Amino acid sequence: MAPKIYINGKLYDKADAKISVYDHGVLYGDGVFEGIRVYAGKVFRLKEHVDRLYDSARAVYLEIPLTPKQMAEAVESTVRANAKQEGYIRLIVTRGAGSLGLDPRKTSDPQVIVIVDDIVMYPQELYDHGMEIVTASSIRNHPNALNPRVKSLNYLNNIMAKVEAIRAGCHEALMLNIKGELAECTGDNIFLVKQGVLKTPAPDAGILEGVTRGAVMELARAAGIPVQEPALTRHDVYTADECFLTGTAAEVIPIVKVDGRPIGNGKPGPITRQLREAFHELTRR
Repeated sequence: MAPKIYINGKLYDKADAKISVYDHGVLYGDGVFEGIRVYAGKVFRLKEHVDRLYDSARAVYLEIPLTPKQMAEAVESTVRANAKQEGYIRLIVTRGAGSLGLDPRKTSDPQVIVIVDDIVMYPQELYDHGMEIVTASSIRNHPNALNPRVKSLNYLNNIMAKVEAIRAGCHEALMLNIKGELAECTGDNIFLVKQGVLKTPAPDAGILEGVTRGAVMELARAAGIPVQEPALTRHDVYTADECFLTGTAAEVIPIVKVDGRPIGNGKPGPITRQLREAFHELTRR
C-alpha cells in the first residue's frame, strides 16, 4: 500500500503529496521537524516530540496553525490511515509559501505535513558487532548562529559532516563544538562509559536534546547507573570503556572504533548491551 501523506488536514497518495516551490521551507530551509517512531502500532513518546516541535517553532518565530493536541491527533490519525505497526514518522511544519526573499512576513499558509513510512538506519551486523565513526572537521553550529536545540529544516551543517563520514567509509561522524568539545553526531547523540559511569554532553555543548537520549538516561538511572553531563573531549572518547549512539531511527547502537582507535576492548560493552535491551523493552510497553 502506497503511503498516505497528511498535509494540512487532508490525506494524499504519495505521488500527489505536493507543496509550493515558493514555500520558504523549500527556498530557505525555513521550518521545523521531528522524527518519531511507531512500535507495535503505538507512537513512541509523542508528547515529548510534539513539545520539542513547538519549542523549535517558538525559537524561530514560527506560528504553528494547530494546537499541540491537534498536532498529536494528526500524527496518530495518519499512523492509523497507513495501518503502520512498525515504522517512522516525519512531522514537518514549514513557514509557508511566499515571494522570493527572506522576509517571513511575506509568507502565508504554513504547511503541516505528516509522513508515515519505513526507515532502516544501519545494518543489523553493526548493532551486533559495533560501528566505527570519525571526527568531522565541520564543527557544530555555534548556538548564537543557529542553535542546535532547534530541529530546523536547515540541516546542511549535519549533512556536511555526514559527507565526511561517507568519504571516510563510515556511517556517522562525531561533531565538536567551537570549543573543541564533544557535541553530537550528525543524527545521533553520543554516550561514553568510563568506570561504570555514563557520560554524555550537556545541552549547552551544542546538541539537540534527543528523545531517545532522554529515555536512555532515565533507564540508566533506574538501573542504578550514574549519569553525568560534563564537558567532554576526544581524549574522553579515546579512553572510554564503552561508547554508543542514540537516536530515534538508530535507537541504541554501539561504537567500537573512533578515528581508527578501538574503544575499550573493541567490542560492544556490557552497559551498552544492557541499555539497548532495556530500551527495546521500553518501546514495547
